Amino acid sequence: MKKNNGLAEGPGGLVYTARLPLSSATLNYLAGLIRGPCKRIGSRWRALPAGKIAGIVLAVLRCDQRPGDLAGGNGVHRTTVSRWVREVVGLLATRAPRLDRALKEIARKGGGVVLLDGSLIRTRRRTGADNRPNYSGKHKCHGLLVISLTDDRGRLVWNSAVRPGRTSEITACRHDKLTAKLRAAGLGAIADLGFVGLDDAAPDADPAVITGYKAARHRPLTRGQKLSNKVLAAVRAPVEHGFAHLKNWRILGKVRTHPRWATALVRALLVLTNREVAR
Repeated sequence: MKKNNGLAEGPGGLVYTARLPLSSATLNYLAGLIRGPCKRIGSRWRALPAGKIAGIVLAVLRCDQRPGDLAGGNGVHRTTVSRWVREVVGLLATRAPRLDRALKEIARKGGGVVLLDGSLIRTRRRTGADNRPNYSGKHKCHGLLVISLTDDRGRLVWNSAVRPGRTSEITACRHDKLTAKLRAAGLGAIADLGFVGLDDAAPDADPAVITGYKAARHRPLTRGQKLSNKVLAAVRAPVEHGFAHLKNWRILGKVRTHPRWATALVRALLVLTNREVAR
């Protein structure tokens, strides 16, 4: 019996050219990262040049292109494209800033506050016991929670490790010891009502996390509290722009890989986002 392992569409598939909404500086930066390990290990040959590999990886990350489609258009195997993506994501993730260093850098530049928020990255629905931890009752879908910090202009400075979708934002922040590191750097954080109760410092101490007022059933907000919430909402608006820039990478539309790889992916996209926004 003869096996037919060819493409379902046939060997003569159509190839088209598309434009990526990214700068050439980002492409050159990524190509330089790829050349570095090749020089260290003495690799003299690759299926495609470093610049071409960088373009393929950016197409996967920015437009969520299928590796099999890109492989067929460039004359390589699908697993080769997947290996390139994981290699580049690993190289970028190691360049993402640590929390304590990011806070110290903001304090060194004269900053006084950072903006704190969390977001859910949707994932595919997993079967069995792996399906339950990733379900978020708040968003009514499966996903992974990531906590991010931005400066007062909305530029991303740090992303946490991703955690199952059922994890609360306060629990994730306490796991990273966020309030202690904010106080060590002499900074404060402005957050929404989802972070009420995160700062458990003494009553006479300066708060590390500033949130608005939450109304109760029998205790409506006063006029002053409503005005305070409105001012805080205006101040923390740039953090939403930071998340918008991060989620412009369409691979985060629905993560289809293992959740453990999502931490490296989010941190790699943080590095690329900062390079695109700062240009």
